[in-house]
Amino acid sequence: MHIVLVEPQIPQNTGNIARLCAATSCDLHLVKPLGFETSDYYLRRAGLDYWDKVHIVFHESFELFWADGEDKRCWFGSTKAAMPYTRAQFQSEDYLIFGNETRGLPESFITSHKEIGLTIPMWNDSRSLNLSNAVAIILYEALRQVRGF
Repeated sequence: MHIVLVEPQIPQNTGNIARLCAATSCDLHLVKPLGFETSDYYLRRAGLDYWDKVHIVFHESFELFWADGEDKRCWFGSTKAAMPYTRAQFQSEDYLIFGNETRGLPESFITSHKEIGLTIPMWNDSRSLNLSNAVAIILYEALRQVRGF
């Protein structure tokens, strides 16, 4: 599995997701521009000793990542998507794409790729979940399907 963070802004979220990737043997893709330096103290602190155990791939822009993706099987998480993440049929090399903490993914991307959009149901008019929580929820459902635990 591959986790893709598009222009993440909060180093603690990225650090938590890096730890998640290390614990699950998933690759982490960081799409620039980043809202922090990858050597940032808070990023390393959130990742603790897991940071060096994560395979990280940097991409210069979302457009370049997407253009290079003809053989990539992708899903994206968004509060604007219609399909609950539990209805997706995941495969072992899927890319799970998440936008940044304040803007999410570009509206034009969401609109033109509705068939691969996943949402996490929420109640009580909640706006959204924390990015690292959303990634963990969707990733573990994907791993449950693929790895059978």
